[in-house]
Amino acid sequence: MEHQQRSQGRLSPSSDTEDMVMLLAPRLAYFAGVARTEHVTRAAQEMRVPQSTLSRAMVRLEQDLGVDLFARHGRTVSLTPAGRTFLGSVERALAEIGRAAEEVRADADPATGKVAFGFLHTMGAETVPGLLHDFRADHPRVRFSLVQNYGEAMIERLRAGELDLCLTSPVPDAPDLVARRLDEQKLRLVVPADHRLASRRRIRLAEAADETFVTLEPGYGMRRITDDLCKEAGFKPRIAFEGEEAETLRGLVAAGLGVALLPPPAVPRPGVVELTVTAPRAAREIGVAWLAARPDTPPVAAFKKFLLSRRGNLLPG
Repeated sequence: MEHQQRSQGRLSPSSDTEDMVMLLAPRLAYFAGVARTEHVTRAAQEMRVPQSTLSRAMVRLEQDLGVDLFARHGRTVSLTPAGRTFLGSVERALAEIGRAAEEVRADADPATGKVAFGFLHTMGAETVPGLLHDFRADHPRVRFSLVQNYGEAMIERLRAGELDLCLTSPVPDAPDLVARRLDEQKLRLVVPADHRLASRRRIRLAEAADETFVTLEPGYGMRRITDDLCKEAGFKPRIAFEGEEAETLRGLVAAGLGVALLPPPAVPRPGVVELTVTAPRAAREIGVAWLAARPDTPPVAAFKKFLLSRRGNLLPG
């Protein structure tokens, strides 16, 4: 009779796993407490809940599962074989929840928390290490998860919740993001050392209209800026190679495979000459972006404040 009654409260085989989890989750800690003490009254005292609440929760748990988890002996209980099987999984699940709670608390700790920070490849050699060095002077124990990528990919990871902040270019303009301009970086026309223009110091971009270009792939901010500047100069660049990293492009230029519009290198590259572009105005804006609706943990708020304090002084040199 008891089994029939419990079967009536059992979820049907077609019920979603999510529904089952929603039913069971609030009672799992109660179950583990009763299983550990083998005494409902003692478990209620340890967990500081009314005994009646605990008893009802165990009865309802058995009804939802459709199995007997406990054999009852007056005021004491013992686990049935099904209860022992269930307990092992429950203890692992509760331990995992505990670890997850500790992890998120640790990440939000003002002194030792974590910041997930994304930035462009071209800022990885010098700019970002310098920023982190300066920030950690006042926040020595804050941890960072660093991601290098191109702009659009970082914005996607920002929206997915994988990043807290990112340095990117161009500065994004989207309703779900907050973005602030931090600095500007002049771009140069990079040519091979033996190129016809290598003896020049300055150049109008229109003078390179007949050159072959090497560029970053579509989707990269620098590719969009290159296309826009060339269009403003009155031509569409003839592209021979597309890459994913600025220093690779400098290597292609040094090998005589084309010219490129690039930000200054962290270290001068042999085999190339970098020309100042006088027209059109060749520069890229660098900004910081974050998700508008996402609240900041204390370490993220501190690093964001630090970045904003570096407006106009973000880039080295």
